Amino acid sequence: MTSRQGMRARRADLGYFLGFGAPGLLFYACFVFAPLVLSVGYSFTNADAFLPNTKFTGFHNYVRLFHDSDFLMQLRVTTVLTFIIVLVPNLGGLAIAVLLNRSGRLYRALRTVFFVPVVLSSVVVAVVWQAMLTDGGLLDRLLGSLGVEHPPGWLSDPSIALYSVGSIASWQLLGFCTVVYLAGLQGVPDDLLEAAAIDGAGTWTRFRRVTWPMLAPSLTINTVMLLITGFKTYDFVQVITHGGPGTGTTATVAYGVIQTGFTENKTGLASAMAVVMLAIVAVVSSVALRILQRREVEL
Repeated sequence: MTSRQGMRARRADLGYFLGFGAPGLLFYACFVFAPLVLSVGYSFTNADAFLPNTKFTGFHNYVRLFHDSDFLMQLRVTTVLTFIIVLVPNLGGLAIAVLLNRSGRLYRALRTVFFVPVVLSSVVVAVVWQAMLTDGGLLDRLLGSLGVEHPPGWLSDPSIALYSVGSIASWQLLGFCTVVYLAGLQGVPDDLLEAAAIDGAGTWTRFRRVTWPMLAPSLTINTVMLLITGFKTYDFVQVITHGGPGTGTTATVAYGVIQTGFTENKTGLASAMAVVMLAIVAVVSSVALRILQRREVEL
């Protein structure tokens, strides 16, 4: 290839990039990268919608956060909620996937039924479940018909409300995990299962020794996605409990960021909260991904 032809090829590559890649990069820069940079910058200031003079305050907002009992409570709530969201859909999705890993119209229909909540809006899911779990709602009336005189306050009891929110979020995410595990199960070679059966391995042994190791990539996908989803949970809390009942018993960090930034107008402090949450999500997700991918290699 001559130098002139090479230059033409490079110009063609540049043209393809500008035509196909530049719009996506511009969108990313405007709506992801730029807000991230601005948030980091605001986190080192006392930015406030009602303060005309914004001043640089260094790490004051970060120091303030880790001495703020409300923020520490939000971190604890977010951690518990994330644990529920990672554990329940993973276990439930795996169990359902094993049951539905069969051929037939009934099983195909059931797969669709379990996946429907995933495509619904989180707000719609939250509103429906709020109507069911509110005091005197559908679930309470059902329990009353069974003889339960004093059903628990699913959304009004501070000791239960967080687990109710976690269960609702897990219900919506169950279908996603089921589909991922189903894809993994259908990728398990039948020859391996047949060979294990010939060697005398029972159903549980075949699952533990053959199927489960082959599902390592599915476990990685589900766990990392659920971790990220759990840490940034906001919509369920906003619609169902508004951070209550009581004082912040279900308020996550994402909920606290919105309240601090848009209700209290403390832009600098809210930005610091968002940066801290971003750092935690990045570290936890990276560590989980590294551990799970190492398990894939070892298996």
